[in-house]
Amino acid sequence: MNNPGVVMVGLGYIGLPTAALIAQNKTYVHGVDINPSVVETINAGKIHIVEPELDKAVADAVKEGYLRADVKPVEANTFLIVVPTPFKGKNEPDISFVEAATKAVLPLLKEGDLYIIESTSPIGTTEKMMQLIFSERPELEDKIYIAYCPERVLPGNVMYELVHNDRVIGGVDEKSTEKALAFYRQFIKGELHKTNARTAEMCKLVENSSRDVQIAFANELSLICDKADINVWELINLANKHPRVNILQPGCGVGGHCIAVDPYFIVADYPMESQIIGKAREINNYKSFWCAEKVQTTKLEFELKNGRKPNIALMGLAFKPNIDDLRESPAKYIAQKVLQNANNEEYYIVEPNITEHKVFKLTDYKKAVDNADIIVFLVAHEEFKDLNLSKEKVILDFCGVIK
Repeated sequence: MNNPGVVMVGLGYIGLPTAALIAQNKTYVHGVDINPSVVETINAGKIHIVEPELDKAVADAVKEGYLRADVKPVEANTFLIVVPTPFKGKNEPDISFVEAATKAVLPLLKEGDLYIIESTSPIGTTEKMMQLIFSERPELEDKIYIAYCPERVLPGNVMYELVHNDRVIGGVDEKSTEKALAFYRQFIKGELHKTNARTAEMCKLVENSSRDVQIAFANELSLICDKADINVWELINLANKHPRVNILQPGCGVGGHCIAVDPYFIVADYPMESQIIGKAREINNYKSFWCAEKVQTTKLEFELKNGRKPNIALMGLAFKPNIDDLRESPAKYIAQKVLQNANNEEYYIVEPNITEHKVFKLTDYKKAVDNADIIVFLVAHEEFKDLNLSKEKVILDFCGVIK
């Protein structure tokens, strides 16, 4: 392979599709991942995650020699950091992966190179990494370009959205912003919006916090309506007839690696100022706990009424409809919580988008519905919407499958 134009550190849900996209544009990409089996899989032209169209993009890029993976970075002109930012302690963001990735590319940086962080990061991370780079390589000060550009794609539609979504690009200075802009313009058709690094970092956090707050409002309504004996789906539908009201749909909590996580990046640094953002996180977490309690109560009511233990179907484990991604999933949390309190009832765990799970024994969704006395809808997967549900079944619909 020729000297790569781009080194991509991190080949997960965002890094690999981005690497494939850049490679499709006939730019050499050297992908880096600390997991040797991920590296092997990609070099064989295969993929380790489920994402429509990604398999073909990777297979073609590898075959044509524009993409290869390794556990170590090499010299390049552009370095993209696309590693996870997990938590430590009490919901505090951990930037050690970003730091480790930066340290790995530090010796390879040279004058004129472009270094970009795409990982979701607390405000000030890009500046911190700049300080780290210049403390180790002072001769590079004012000689390299440093920027932050968050992704904003939807799992299940990543390959399309990477190209067509607008992007926010913030450099540590004007020339870094321009350099990063020129880089992304090669393969992105969406508009590119210029700002500084801190604003770009905050923008990513605010987008997901905004969604979280709006979902919390819907989830809070669902709790109130349950007590008030009102159908929340009908209520929201009617309220949304107002020309300036647009309430989202409630669910069994909020999951995924973005909306359920990113607000904490703000709350951790600005606890006194982020009252609504922090409260929204609490409400959405509580909703999952509430759903698990509701299953428990319904189970006991069934026993009292029928003198036997019910069969219970838990429908869906993914963090949102029609994907196979279980990260931070409230449905998975509810299933675990319900099973912890199991007392010889028969449980059917359903997730049509995966074939097996290390913890849960999965059941076909039609079989689960036929055999269950209590059907608990946790995720509104497409398959569940056409089910024929008999009047005898007890239905707990936490995500608006039957509305």
